[in-house]
Amino acid sequence: MSYHDEQESIESVKAWWAKWGNATTWIVLVALVVAAGYNGWNFWQRRQAAEASVLYDHLQQAVNGNDQALVSRVAADMEDKFGGTAYAQMGALAAAKSFYAAGNAAGAKAQLQWTIDHAKDDEYKQIAKLRLALVLLDEKNYDAGLKLLADAPLDAFKGVIADRRGDLLAAQGKRDDARASYKLALDTLPANDTSARQLVQFKLDALGG
Repeated sequence: MSYHDEQESIESVKAWWAKWGNATTWIVLVALVVAAGYNGWNFWQRRQAAEASVLYDHLQQAVNGNDQALVSRVAADMEDKFGGTAYAQMGALAAAKSFYAAGNAAGAKAQLQWTIDHAKDDEYKQIAKLRLALVLLDEKNYDAGLKLLADAPLDAFKGVIADRRGDLLAAQGKRDDARASYKLALDTLPANDTSARQLVQFKLDALGG
């Protein structure tokens, strides 16, 4: 390249930079900020998950030891600090089961309602609704249980929710509606889930007609 050509190239670069330099600098800076934010977010999420995992282990130990006071404290900590993680959802369900087994229906209901209101995954919400409906069935609060299960369920839960609705309707004395719900359960429960299907069939036969 001759001296003249080299000078032309330098002048072309200067002209381009004068026109586009500021915009290019801003684009690079924005890209760096976005990359840093993304990496920071991922790091924060990993740290949250790791800390929530440790707390979930503590909750499991409290559940296994039937330490109801500790279950309550740890569950509250998980929901307050790590409510956006899957561990908080699992923890609330575990705490609810522990409370229910200990005869603390109010505590169980509170944990199940928290899961319904705050769980990020629809599967956990469906499980919480099924279990809360069972508590309401025990309390003879049938209308509340049916209202809780009124929304269209996920496909994987259609059978078990129809079965639970049948239980609530049968307890209300609505035999025809209960039979229809049990029949829907049989139509939608997996064919290989023989134990669940046999139980539904038993309840359907008990209704007669």
